[in-house]
Amino acid sequence: MLIRSGLRAAIPAALLAACLAGCTADTGGDLGGDVPSVDPSAAIASEAAAQKAPRMPTPPPTPTLVIQDDPNVPKPVRDAFSGLQATYKADCTPEEGNCARFLGRVNDELSRLDRAMKADKKGPGRFDEPIAWMGTLRAALDGDASAPNLEKHRTELIGTRDSVNTWMQVHWDDYR
Repeated sequence: MLIRSGLRAAIPAALLAACLAGCTADTGGDLGGDVPSVDPSAAIASEAAAQKAPRMPTPPPTPTLVIQDDPNVPKPVRDAFSGLQATYKADCTPEEGNCARFLGRVNDELSRLDRAMKADKKGPGRFDEPIAWMGTLRAALDGDASAPNLEKHRTELIGTRDSVNTWMQVHWDDYR
């Protein structure tokens, strides 16, 4: 056991001495006596050994967690209303060909707001008028959210959006 302890202490000491001896060797360069120099062949050998050594694979990037809205979980009314407001200044013309996307978004935002108002902790009675307007629109659409049907009911869709927006602007304290 004593021999083992001695070997354990002697090995690191021998390695340290070898390293220090290599660092103090003078190769006669222009660096002066205080600065150790490194033999260029040692650097080349070290680089070659590093290239031959097996490399650790680069770990894959950590995936970013993207939380998407669950359509079954209603947003707070103010958040749902901000989505509807984002459509307020937007519009489309049939010539531009982007009406299907625009009208679909208005319909989706109205549906989110309707769910949020009905689930609000203050009670859906607080939002009777907008819920009634959205119910009338839903009845007119008859469950068909296809682009041709939304285009057919474009006036009702945009009118409902505008009515709800006006009501919400006047009743801002109801959803804060």
